[in-house]
Amino acid sequence: MSTTSIGLSRRSALYASFASVAGWSFDLFDLFILLYIAGTVGDLIFPVASPTLSLAAVYASFAVSVLLRPAGAAIFGAVADRSGRKRTMVIVLAGVGLSTAAMGAVPTYAAAGVVAPLLFLALRLVQGVFVGGVVAATHTLGTESVGQRWRGLMSGLIGGGGAGIGAALASAVFILVSTIFPGEQFNVWGWRVMFFTGLGAALISFFVLRGVEESPLWKAQQNSSAPKARFTDLVRGGRGGLLVLNLVLVAGAGSQYYLTSGFLPTLLGKVSGVAQSAQGMILLVSSLGVIVAAISAGELSEHLGRRRTMLMIGTFNLVALPLLVWLITSTDPTNTGLIMFYATALAFFANAAYAPVLVFLNERYPTALRGRGTAICWNLGFMVGGLMPSLVNLASPALADVPGRLMAFLFGVVLVFIVAGVLSPETRGAMDVEESKRRAVQPAVE
Repeated sequence: MSTTSIGLSRRSALYASFASVAGWSFDLFDLFILLYIAGTVGDLIFPVASPTLSLAAVYASFAVSVLLRPAGAAIFGAVADRSGRKRTMVIVLAGVGLSTAAMGAVPTYAAAGVVAPLLFLALRLVQGVFVGGVVAATHTLGTESVGQRWRGLMSGLIGGGGAGIGAALASAVFILVSTIFPGEQFNVWGWRVMFFTGLGAALISFFVLRGVEESPLWKAQQNSSAPKARFTDLVRGGRGGLLVLNLVLVAGAGSQYYLTSGFLPTLLGKVSGVAQSAQGMILLVSSLGVIVAAISAGELSEHLGRRRTMLMIGTFNLVALPLLVWLITSTDPTNTGLIMFYATALAFFANAAYAPVLVFLNERYPTALRGRGTAICWNLGFMVGGLMPSLVNLASPALADVPGRLMAFLFGVVLVFIVAGVLSPETRGAMDVEESKRRAVQPAVE
C-alpha cells in the first residue's frame, strides 16, 4: 500500500483526516444548536422585558462558554502534546456531547426561577472547557497526518469545512425538529430535543475514532531525545511576541466568523423577520457555501502562501461583509431567494478568511508545543470573537439598530485581521523544515 511522505499509509492518513473533520464538525454542531434556538432559549430561560437584552443574555451564555475554552486548551493541549492527539479527542468529544445533552434537561425560568439560568450557565462552562480541548486534537491530528501538499486543504477542511458541516447538520436537525414539533410544541419539547441530539454526535465521534492511528509527527517527537516541552515555553525564547500576534490574528478571524455565520440565525429571524420555515433552508445553503469557501481558500494557501491568502481575502471582506449585512437587512423578508444568496455570500467570504489560520498556527509551533500553542491561540482568539455578538446586541438600543452596529463591528474586526496578517511571516513548509532537522540529528542520538 502506498504511503505519504511522513510514513502513514494513504488509507490511514485519509482516515485520520476524516476523523479530525468529523470531530470538529460534531463539536461545532453542538455549539450551533444554541445559535439556532437563541430566541426560544432567551424567552424560556432568560426572559427580560427587552428583546435585545434577552438575546444579549443568550449570547452572553455563549460567551461564558467561550471564556473557559482557553482553560480547556491549556489542560487538554498539554494532554495532547504528552499523551497523544487521538486519546485527547476521545475524552473531549465525549465531554462536549454529554454537557450539550444535559442542557436539554434544564428547567425553564417559569418552573425554577433563577435556578434555570444559573444551571444553564454552569453547563455552558463545563462545555466550554471540553470544547477548548477539542482544538488541541482535531486541529493537529489531521494536518500532522498528511504530507505538505495537502496541509492547506486540510486546514480549510477542518477549520472552516468542519464549521460548515456542523452548521449544516444543525440546520438539518432544526428543520426536522421544527417539522416534528411545530409552533408552540417547539417551545415545549422541540428545543430540548435539539440539545439531546448532542449525545448522538458524541457516540458517532467515538465510533469514528476507534480506527484512527496516532499522529506520526507526534510519535516521532515522543521517540526522540529532545527534552519535553513545558507550558512556559509558549512565551520563552522570543515566543511571547509570536503568541500575542497569533492571538490578534485569530481574534480578527474568529470575530468575522461569529459576526456572520454565528449571528446569521438572529439576523434572519429577530432582526429581518424572515419566516421560521425559510430560515432553516437559508442557513443550510449558507453552511454548504462555507464548506466550499473553506476548502478553496485552504487549497489556495498552498499555492499563494498562508499570509498572502489571508491578506487578499481580508482586504476584500473589509467592504464586502458590511455591504452584505446591509443587503440582507434591507431586502423584503419574503424574498427568501435573494436573502439566501446574500446570506450564503456573507458566510462564504467570512469563513474563507480564516480557512488558512489553522495550518498557519500549526506551522508556527514545533510538534512538542503544537497542541498547546494551536489550541490556546485558537481558543483565546475565538473567545474574543464569541463576545462580539453580545457586544453588538448591547450596543443596539433596539432591533432596528442592530444592522448598523453589526456593519461597524465587521469593518473594525476585518481591519484588525489585515493588520495582524501584514505583521505575520509566511509559514508554509515550516512543519517539513522541523521534521527534516529532527531526522538530521536523529542518527546522532540513537
